[in-house]
Amino acid sequence: MVQDLRQHSPAAQRNQGPILEVLQRLLPPSGVMLEIASGTGQHTAHFASSLPAWQWHPSDAESAARNSIAAWCQGLGNAHAPVQLDVLDNPWPGVPAQVDAVFCANMLHIAPPACCAGLLAGVARHLAPEGLLFLYGPFVETGVATAASNLAFDADLKRRNPSWGLRALSDVAAVASHHGLLLRERYARPANNLLLVFARS
Repeated sequence: MVQDLRQHSPAAQRNQGPILEVLQRLLPPSGVMLEIASGTGQHTAHFASSLPAWQWHPSDAESAARNSIAAWCQGLGNAHAPVQLDVLDNPWPGVPAQVDAVFCANMLHIAPPACCAGLLAGVARHLAPEGLLFLYGPFVETGVATAASNLAFDADLKRRNPSWGLRALSDVAAVASHHGLLLRERYARPANNLLLVFARS
């Protein structure tokens, strides 16, 4: 019997529809997408199949995740083989020299703060002049009450690893600005998550 290498994330299953709504609204008809920290590959498969004129380039630092991504995307001609990528690397090996968009979901809060800087520096190196960066996940916003569920999630993350935790949107936007990327749009998504859209300044 062939082993099913696909991993399953209930959260990815729930949020892929609301995320896709924004991607379909803002992306041009075709292009090249780089996905950072693709995880299970459910997003990759869903978005690549829903946006067939886009070439989707998934990546992840973990080999088990890359195996899952490949399994989810089997038979999708516009989903490329996942590459091993650590955002702290410079340069980023195995990814296209220039991409029209970058998508990253639920990475920043389960990585040290340096990974935010590494991610945004890499995006600045590879993003086309008119390209877009999409960041999805829970964030802390100045002047906006943080949901109790997000506060509990943040505390749990910090117990697991003191360098983890929900990032302040203002801090992420400041690092992005340092790399020539400005926050253009903010979309509230289900379960107290945000989809942030950045573009070159």
